[in-house]
Amino acid sequence: MFDTRYLQEEADICIVGAGAAGGVLAKELAEAGMRVVVIEAGPFRDPQKHFASDELAMETLSWEETRIVDGGDPLRLGSNNCGKGVGGGTQHWTAVCLRFHPSDFRTYSEDGVGVDWPLAYEDLEPYYARHERELAVSGPKHFPWGAFHGPYPWPERNPLSSNAEIFQMGCQKLGIDWCVTPLVILTGPFEGRAPCTNRGFCNQGCMPNAKFSTLIVHIPKAIQAGAVVYADATVVEIEMGKDGKAKGVVFVHDGMTYRQKAKIVILSAFVVENPRLLLHSANAQFPNGLANSSGWVGKGIMVHSSDDVYAKFPEEIRFYKGSPVMASTQAFYETNPNRGFVRGYTLHAHGSRPMSMAKGIATTAGIWGRQLRELMLNYNFYGRVTVVGEVLPAPWNRVALHAEETDAHGVPKAHVTFTYGDNDKRLLEHAVKKAEEILAAAGGKPVVRTHDTAHLMGGCRMGKDPATSVVNRDCQTHDIPNLFICDASVFPTSGGGNPTHTVMAIAARTADAIKTKTVRREI
Repeated sequence: MFDTRYLQEEADICIVGAGAAGGVLAKELAEAGMRVVVIEAGPFRDPQKHFASDELAMETLSWEETRIVDGGDPLRLGSNNCGKGVGGGTQHWTAVCLRFHPSDFRTYSEDGVGVDWPLAYEDLEPYYARHERELAVSGPKHFPWGAFHGPYPWPERNPLSSNAEIFQMGCQKLGIDWCVTPLVILTGPFEGRAPCTNRGFCNQGCMPNAKFSTLIVHIPKAIQAGAVVYADATVVEIEMGKDGKAKGVVFVHDGMTYRQKAKIVILSAFVVENPRLLLHSANAQFPNGLANSSGWVGKGIMVHSSDDVYAKFPEEIRFYKGSPVMASTQAFYETNPNRGFVRGYTLHAHGSRPMSMAKGIATTAGIWGRQLRELMLNYNFYGRVTVVGEVLPAPWNRVALHAEETDAHGVPKAHVTFTYGDNDKRLLEHAVKKAEEILAAAGGKPVVRTHDTAHLMGGCRMGKDPATSVVNRDCQTHDIPNLFICDASVFPTSGGGNPTHTVMAIAARTADAIKTKTVRREI
């Protein structure tokens, strides 16, 4: 039902997007007594009714609208990136819950690349710790890397999947530290939810609700505190007042156009849609797009290089069983000058379902016909390791408005340009070689490498200097005091590990900043 409770009045907060950041913001601000409206382009799903054990059907969890891509390494945008629907990407993520390392926040100071964040690890540490407790994160008693070494609040997954076991075996033979992956997947009953049954469909939506998503945790708590969620509602413009402040947003629901006024507008619509909305909302006062006096809206987008290595084993692995990621190493995360590149990466034992494997092999490795059929007939004998490699920010990697093509609402389609830098390529080749060595040491024969990327970040980066960034350390735009941007689009650098834990930590910190600034009447 379309709840119009706040539609005829000015809300305190209007959040665009109900994903990892939007869900946290909605809960925190609604529980603080603010009148919160969340506007989400996709549906409000019921996991028991709308999730299925079907890879093809569950691709609808992703944002599938057409984006125009180009550059030296055009991105494949779809199921490995943005989600669509209440819960956003947390509906189909692997639930890997890693903290960034302290060095991720100062890559320029430490390695002379990228840019330093206006935040330090210590600024986010309390929020990392709070979410690990509140979401029942399971993980090892000792985590070997970074600043946090455990223990995690809930015990690590046991037993491991067979794919994780061969990863463990390969690492041990090579003397590489490894650990059970920290996951936001329950290892015991918690808040009325049952522990994981190893169904293995994390990327297709968790029907039993053992895997955390904002769909089942933060959004229901926000609604209980009074927040309103408009689902299937697409925001097409941010409206501005003559005083230079945001007045609210224009959105389309079921063919009708509506306006939601708000004292504060927060964009949490992710890396492609945030710049698209800001640029499309240009007016006479902001002719180059909102919050874009620096010219950095849409620039500096990053992915994680995420190539996969498949190896064939003499015995059955059956890597569709269990949670996709259950063992990892960050032994190559920090810069080592002997490797020929700076920064680093994470390697995960990463299970795969058959359609995902076949699609990746056919479209990126160029294997078709009889060879693809024969390879897939041996599906049960394959194991896989996936790279999560840091990619450095570059201004030529960007989101812009397409000059000619528009969507169903008349908004220009996103034009996404991406090319790897030389350091990115050297890092990726080193990571793939290590993945091959680990699989070979476990007794497998590396057969196929597929190219992929994951985890879009950047495009509205935070910084101290308004001339080179879009938002400040509180995610408040430099140009418009009551317009905030809060999700992975504010990342100045990408780190070398999965980013969602950092997205949620930044969102919780931003909520605290908004509460403080509101009390002090600073917005």
